[in-house]
Amino acid sequence: MLWVDLLKMIDNGYHIPVLLHAAVDGLVLNPNGIYVDVTFGGGGHSREILSRLGEAGNLIGFDQDEDADNNKLDDYRFTLIGQNFKFLKNNLKLMKLSPVDGILADLGVSSHQFDSAERGFSFRFNSLLDMRMDKSVELDAIAVLNEYSEQQIAAVFWDYGELRESRRIAKRIIELRKTEQINNSKQIIDLVRGLVPRQKENQFLARIFQAIRIEVNQEMEVLKSMLEQTVEVLKPGGRLVVITYHSLEDRMVKKFFKSGNVKGLIEKDIYGNSNCPFKEINRKPIIPASEEIEENNRARSAKLRIAERKIEK
Repeated sequence: MLWVDLLKMIDNGYHIPVLLHAAVDGLVLNPNGIYVDVTFGGGGHSREILSRLGEAGNLIGFDQDEDADNNKLDDYRFTLIGQNFKFLKNNLKLMKLSPVDGILADLGVSSHQFDSAERGFSFRFNSLLDMRMDKSVELDAIAVLNEYSEQQIAAVFWDYGELRESRRIAKRIIELRKTEQINNSKQIIDLVRGLVPRQKENQFLARIFQAIRIEVNQEMEVLKSMLEQTVEVLKPGGRLVVITYHSLEDRMVKKFFKSGNVKGLIEKDIYGNSNCPFKEINRKPIIPASEEIEENNRARSAKLRIAERKIEK
């Protein structure tokens, strides 16, 4: 399918699926198998998966964002679960669908979430700082910025934004909130002005907003939990396909694929063989072609990794 056809396929304006064919090519090996799209969103990847499944195939979608329910697919082979993918194992067991043939995770924030000003994910809008993917959760960006200690805030920007200026940013936040509540994106933009050269401001702000968002949604902890569950949930020979958008995610996925744990520690049996339950299908990540990046700028940082659950001998 040409990229222009891919664009036509998504007519709801929610999200253009990144690395669509590479991801599904690496995932669907059994047309009558059971597959899981743990980041359903606009349903782009799910549509493509369903197009390759036979009548006996099944697809389970997960998405904690209630807006995704508007994109539910009308197909008897499809079920959408409105929960965070950290509940992957429990839901599949409840439905008696475990183990499965493949799992797809397209991580990060959807275009719909970025483009909805009221959600507070983007510094392009002067909006309230929410950033919750699940709007029923209590912790939001306003709480992080106004209730965390200076040390906690600095740690968020260091750990999740990899910002050298983390302590300076935290100090400015503490000073500002002595006189006013920090609740909108303009306050953050004004607060960090002058910390970096003007031509690097957008990249700098993107990291700040990324760090706050990761903390609000506990994204790294949730990703770790999901990856660890796949060891039990995937059939031998089943595929795990993950698309990441920043180095923190990609680093964790890479370590997990190589070792079977997020720390990257390779354990060996008494014969010196690795106990890792996965084998990497592609040692180097697959990245979008220039044509895809030109049509969809949000694909520029995407990396696709594929691993297969080892078949025990």
